[in-house]
Amino acid sequence: MMFISIMILIVAIALPSINRNISPNLYLRISSLLLLYTGALTFNAFYIQSIGSGIGIYSGLFQITLFTQLFDIVIVLTGSVILIAWPLINHKFIDNNLELKEEGHNILSINNYRIKYSIIVLISTLGSLLLVSSSNLITLYLSLELQSFGVYILTSLYRHSELAISAGLKYFLLGSLASCIILLGCGLIYTFTGLTNLESIYSMISVVDNSNNILLGFSLGLILIFIGLLFKIAAAPLHNWAPDVYTDSATIITTWLTIMPKISILLILFEIQTHINLIENINLILELNPLNNIIDSNILNFNNSYFNNLLLISSFLSLLIGTILGLAQSKIKRLLAYSTISHIGFILLALAINSEQSIEALIFYIIQYTITNLNTFLIIILFGYIIKNSFRDLIKSIMVKDETGTENDINFISELKGQFFLNPVLSITLTICLFSMAGIPPLIGFFSKQFVLYSAIKNGYYFMSFIAIIVSIISASYYLKIIRILFTQEENISEYSDKELKIINNLNSNSEIEISSTSSFIISTLTLSILLFILKPSILLNSTTILSLSLFKF
Repeated sequence: MMFISIMILIVAIALPSINRNISPNLYLRISSLLLLYTGALTFNAFYIQSIGSGIGIYSGLFQITLFTQLFDIVIVLTGSVILIAWPLINHKFIDNNLELKEEGHNILSINNYRIKYSIIVLISTLGSLLLVSSSNLITLYLSLELQSFGVYILTSLYRHSELAISAGLKYFLLGSLASCIILLGCGLIYTFTGLTNLESIYSMISVVDNSNNILLGFSLGLILIFIGLLFKIAAAPLHNWAPDVYTDSATIITTWLTIMPKISILLILFEIQTHINLIENINLILELNPLNNIIDSNILNFNNSYFNNLLLISSFLSLLIGTILGLAQSKIKRLLAYSTISHIGFILLALAINSEQSIEALIFYIIQYTITNLNTFLIIILFGYIIKNSFRDLIKSIMVKDETGTENDINFISELKGQFFLNPVLSITLTICLFSMAGIPPLIGFFSKQFVLYSAIKNGYYFMSFIAIIVSIISASYYLKIIRILFTQEENISEYSDKELKIINNLNSNSEIEISSTSSFIISTLTLSILLFILKPSILLNSTTILSLSLFKF
């Protein structure tokens, strides 16, 4: 359905007779409704009783389970929210200021960007949905590339911005390298097994003799696939590209980069890891494990599996690097990039444990990460429009400056200084999101970290639990730094330049800037979900528990 809808939208854009009668915002609305309808159809499939054990479709190329269905819904809902929320400023507010339109500002560029943005988002979302359900090496790689292809284009969508083009090129080159590594891993597995269906490969590996070269080829191929996927989600030590790309991209694009690709890739990592742990005859991997000579497993209490060690080492480095390097950042998107790396460390820890409790924690953490990160970036985008533009300049920027994609973006944390006294509601909302990221109770972020730490301690990962607790405490400092700046009022007004004074006066006097009602509703709903989770936690917790039990039952 999504493929047919995408083709219809592409044809509509290509035909001038149709395109001129459809506004860019309408394209966004149509794309968003398409994703919502896809989510409704997916939710309706939960009533199929046989889906619990998995249903193979298209000759086994895809496997549909309750787990994949849930995250298909999460993916399409998140994509829909991002599409709906982009017109943050009320379009009627723009239309009512006709004197600004008469100054000759070009509104076609931003309109074209919005049209292209909606189509590319749909293509990337389609790749994510296919990737989550992939059960074949070929479909896994093609789905991953379909998702990545859309993300590469999104990153460099604002072609008039040198920073955006630089970020897109860097992401494309390094992402292509990761794709080559994944393809090499798939090729090795096919060479040694002669199979591409993942279920068939797992069945073969579980019965072959330890001395057989099939195990060696499978292990090497899977290691390469793991490395490529860890690169795609910016897990340390393969994270160096992420801070630069996230910082140089437009904030609306960064919102997509930090959430959507990570969900689907983490899920395919989880599915592979789960099946690997079910293979009984894996002793050859232990003999080939070079880390046994370096790391004392009795001290670190690491899992004996090589793949678990790989995930644990990446988790360990992500927690440390994301926290330590984040302390020195002065740019807000760069700080949030390192924050994302730190969160990936928690998710990989739950993934490496792979127990019933850790899977429940993994599902819960991904959902809360999506909610909190999405709300944080939407608020930052809105702050950018409010801070950097006066009443008159705001309209000009929407029409012209958005060509660069970064003119209305907040770059430095210091730009948020004193915003509580100018925009108290938005400031408090951002504070709630940052507290949740830091793991402050009783917000939803606290419970996600608590569940991961509980499962780690219960399964004997004391060293990793200790590291995770320490980095959580340290990382709270850079979230508190943003909050402190929000609530700090500059007393010495002489330190401001004339330009800054003009902006402040405009902000104080301008009460006519209107946030779109849709954006207000979305931000309010997400904030209440973060804040009031403690009042009714069973809605989400029961769902994650049932999914976790279904995975171990079937």
